[in-house]
Order: sequence, then structure tokens, then C-alpha cells
Amino acid sequence: MTVRIVGVTGSLRAPSKTITLAEEIVAQLARHLPAEVEFIRVNELGPSFAGALSRAEVAPEVEAALLSIETADVLVVASPVYRASFTGLFKHLFDFVDQYSLVDTPVLLAATGGSERHALILEHQFRPLFSFFQALTLPVGVYAHDSDFTDYQISSARLLERIAQAVTKSLPLISAHLAERDEIERTLAGEGDPAAEPDPRRPVRLAS
Repeated sequence: MTVRIVGVTGSLRAPSKTITLAEEIVAQLARHLPAEVEFIRVNELGPSFAGALSRAEVAPEVEAALLSIETADVLVVASPVYRASFTGLFKHLFDFVDQYSLVDTPVLLAATGGSERHALILEHQFRPLFSFFQALTLPVGVYAHDSDFTDYQISSARLLERIAQAVTKSLPLISAHLAERDEIERTLAGEGDPAAEPDPRRPVRLAS
């Protein structure tokens, strides 16, 4: 089964270190999973929803992006640090995402910043946001700073190692989630494992 990986980047311009980071994370995930990949970039969509006060007001392309986020099998979300948080448009986009659409969805967190001092943004900003959605925030996030890039390309072996570690730690949880989801869907469709079905010949023991 193809796994839909959706990358969401909060950078306000391109080229962007944040977009490069998200693309590398998605590429490494796709090496291990039969993946269908889509990217949603705030710098491209921002003018179509920046002034919207409700989802009904967003442009059709933004509605399509929101549906992609809500139906993703795996999300990779990344933003540059801006005023000690993710960018406002990144948050504004997720303000329109249905509250219950990301329950148990695996989310790999990533961010870029000017120095290592901002690394805790993953724990202090990203995890609380996706915990609100009841998403499965994957255990290892990826933070990168300016010195990890040259001309908007990753030039740090240590950053590539951190990405590989995050992906390696994430894969068992992603696989378990997808297997559980598929089992639930088969059960709801009446295609459960026959071995798990109760034997009608076996007497039923009633609780005393």
C-alpha cells in the first residue's frame, strides 16, 4: 500500500533552508516506505489565505491543501524560527485544519534557526500544537541552524546523521500505526481475520 507523505513548510520565501530540510527528511522516509509525496509550502499559498478569518473564506487551492493535510498518512512539518515560534502563516494554516482529522497521524517535527539557542522550539511550540490535534508526534525531531547549510543546500554531515536518526526512530512507529489503521479498516469492512472470529460451536461462558 502506498503511504501518503505530506510535507508542510512554514518558510515565507524560497529558496529556503527550511524547505531543503523538509525535502531531505521526506526523501529519507520515502527510501524506506512505498511513498506518494506532496509538499505544501506556505510561501506559495500564503496570499490565498492570509486574510481569511474562516475556512469558508480560503481559496480553492488552500482548501485542497487542507484536505491533503487532513488525509495524510504521515506529516513532516517544518518552519523557521520567527520571534521564538513558528511563522504566523504556518500557524494560521493549521488554524483551519479540522480539530480531529490528525488523531494518531504520525508527525515528524523539524525547524531551522539562526543558532542552537532556538532548538527547543520543537518541544515548546511544535509538540503542544500537534498534541492539541492528538497527533502522534514522533520521538526525534530535527533542528538545523544556518551553519548546516551552504547556498541553501545541506552541507553538514552531522545534520544528515540527525535526519537519519529521526527517520530510523520513526519508522517502527509509522509502520505500527499504518498496520493498526489497516486492521481497523478491514474489521469495519467485515474482513477481519477468520482466526479471530468466535467459534459458534464453542459454548459461551456467561459472567456470574
